[in-house]
Amino acid sequence: MSFHIVSIDSPQCSISCRDGQLVRKAPGEPDKSLPIEDIASIIITSFSASIHSQLFLEAAKHGVALIICEAFKPVSLVLPANRSTDTLLTRALLKLDEKTVARFWQATLDAKCRNQYSLAAHILPDDSALPALRDSAWGRKPHKEAICAKMFWQIFGRSQNDPDFSRDRGSGGLNALLNYGYAVLLSTVLQKLFGVGLDPTFGISHVTRERSTPLAYDLMEPFRPCVDWRIVQWVRKHPGTETWDVSKEFRGWVTGFPLDQVEYLDLTLDVRGCIEGVVRGFRRAVLTGDTKHYKPWTPKNSKWAG
Repeated sequence: MSFHIVSIDSPQCSISCRDGQLVRKAPGEPDKSLPIEDIASIIITSFSASIHSQLFLEAAKHGVALIICEAFKPVSLVLPANRSTDTLLTRALLKLDEKTVARFWQATLDAKCRNQYSLAAHILPDDSALPALRDSAWGRKPHKEAICAKMFWQIFGRSQNDPDFSRDRGSGGLNALLNYGYAVLLSTVLQKLFGVGLDPTFGISHVTRERSTPLAYDLMEPFRPCVDWRIVQWVRKHPGTETWDVSKEFRGWVTGFPLDQVEYLDLTLDVRGCIEGVVRGFRRAVLTGDTKHYKPWTPKNSKWAG
């Protein structure tokens, strides 16, 4: 498939197709164009983009998917007729044997736990629980995800002067901030999954339920600390608990984390570019049956952006 996944996020812009080129026009900005034959997918997150009908036709001719989002979450997927019935990738995902699925999930968990340790060491470098967290993150104990999560959230709470903090999705305060940030992360991962043609309803660990997207929940796990770090920074700038609500200002702040710079495979990318790289690697691993192509993200050092 073609390489580029194009994101359209400029407010009040128009996108069209002319002479084989995707053309984006926005007030006060120079026009941008890209050969449509080089595009795999177009993700539209702009809340007021004008889409020319010719683009739908040319996108279909060239096998380009149009992914239309609301509040960053994909709500509509426009596929060419021939691509909508191409089930090669889905069949490959469904035919993965248990050993391969286990390797995928182990690599995902290892990355998540090590990223939690990396962030914990960055936000509270003298905490006495860090050696145990590190041993667990690099170990092979059963239930290592739960063990690391418990220690990480304890360190997280102490770093925010809240030693009694516990992760509870139904609570307010810090938990509400985390919930919103994870929703943004989930939407970003979904955009990339749809962009490369992966069906998010078939995962490697999370349970498949009606209207759920377990593969997105699976692949987002190593990136959760990126959201956690954003929340830490927000709380440091707004130490009063009365500001720990999902305000307009907070939403604007937390939705910026996909643009943070990270290192991945000897490249410096923003988080959303890194997510795309991981998703593409997973896609290749599924098609080839070789898990070595799936490389979840882990920072090379404990230097976090911001």
